Formats: sequence, structure tokens, C-alpha cells
Amino acid sequence: MAPTPAELIRTLVAGRLPGLVHLAHRPGPFHVRHATDAEGRVLLLVPVFSDLAAELDPAAARDVALVLDVLDLPPAAGAPSTGRAWVSGWAAPLTGDPARRAAVEFAAVDPTGDLLDVGSRFRLHGFEVAEARLETAGAVHRVDPGDYAAAEPDPLHADEAALLADLADHHGPQVTAYLRRRLGLTGGEPRVVRLDRYGLVVALGGPGDRRRARLPFPQPVTDLSELSRVLHPLLCTRSTAHPRTPRHPANTRTDRD
Repeated sequence: MAPTPAELIRTLVAGRLPGLVHLAHRPGPFHVRHATDAEGRVLLLVPVFSDLAAELDPAAARDVALVLDVLDLPPAAGAPSTGRAWVSGWAAPLTGDPARRAAVEFAAVDPTGDLLDVGSRFRLHGFEVAEARLETAGAVHRVDPGDYAAAEPDPLHADEAALLADLADHHGPQVTAYLRRRLGLTGGEPRVVRLDRYGLVVALGGPGDRRRARLPFPQPVTDLSELSRVLHPLLCTRSTAHPRTPRHPANTRTDRD
């Protein structure tokens, strides 16, 4: 089992990766800080005095068609990329109670102090996603807006890089032995290069070798506590010692770039 295109898009646009905004019939793109709320609505935090703010000027009394473009940043050298997410809709400024609720949702992803200046130095804009697509491995996957909204971002995404580093730095021999057993390998140095709620992506060769395998978890994990239990046999070979719990959570990817 692996993440669906809808889940991958929700994960990429959640707000933890840099985003670009493209406006219809306007120059650009524009760098933007963004987040998504629990229903997948996109929130944009825009400085009042900026080129993007001028294009989104609420005085124009119109919603603005735009596309949010987010490229995956693999957590380590040699890790495959999930691809690129594009979500589009019509952005409108948020004021009053909707702006305050949106600021709370934004802070859950990115607790930046600039949210305290919404209404003075910054303005929040929001849009419902009308179109979503994922570009990966040379293919384009179009996702229905309802499927996008119903999907959930990967709960391990924010800390994938830290978890992978912990596995490599503190549990290298155990991880290698476990991967060899699971994959039936007699040699080589298989490495975990991506991790998501559904399982591990393992590189089978050295740098430049694109051979990879996915090792699924018995069931999708929902948080770091569940992940620690799932990783118990990986971190503890036939030892009776309690496994070292990874200190940070992690992210995800696919079988091939």
C-alpha cells in the first residue's frame, strides 16, 4: 500500500514546503507562505506591501484565479521525489472572524509571529481548491477536488528527514540486517530513503542506482507512537532490550522517481 495522489497532494501543499503562486494573465511567479486547513482550503499569508498583495488587492472587489505550485524536497541525497503538486482556485481576502479562525489554522502548521500582525502588516487570503494535480515520474495525475478535500496529509511528513537521519546514524547495522532479511538480500547496503504512514522506501544499490523497493507496514500509522511500535523489529533484532525510540517523526515517497 502507498499514498494515493490525493494524499500526496495534501501532504505537499500542507504548508511545510516552499510554495509559488501563479496568477492568471499576470507576471510571476510569486513566493508565498501558505498552509491548508483541516478541509484542505489553502491559506496565503501575504505582506500588505508586496507585489503579490497588489495583485490580490481587495479593493478590486473580485476574487483572483491563481495556482499554488509546490515542489517536493527529498529529505536526503539520493532519495526519490514525490513530484510536484498544483492546486488552483479563486483567492479572496479574509477579514474579521474568518481571518482569526484562519490564523489559528495557519499557526497549527507554521506558528510564525507574523500572524499576530494580520490586519496590519499582513493579510490572509484563502481559496477552496477547484482543481488539483500531481506531476510525478513523468506522469500527471488529476485529482477530483472532493477526493483532495477528503484526503489527509501524511502525519509523519514534517519530521521525515530527522527520522531517516536517526535511523542511519544510530541504528545503521540493525536497519541493514532487517532490510536484508525482509528483501532476501545476501549482500549490499540497502538504505531507507523515504518513509510515510504506509511504509518504507528502500534503495537497493549505491548512488545513481534507481532500484527501489517498498516495504509496507502491517497497517498505516497515525503518529510517532504507532511508528515506534511498528519499527520495533527493525531496531531490535533478536535482542530482549527495549528498542531505542526514534527521536523524531518523518515523511514519505514512492517506489521510483
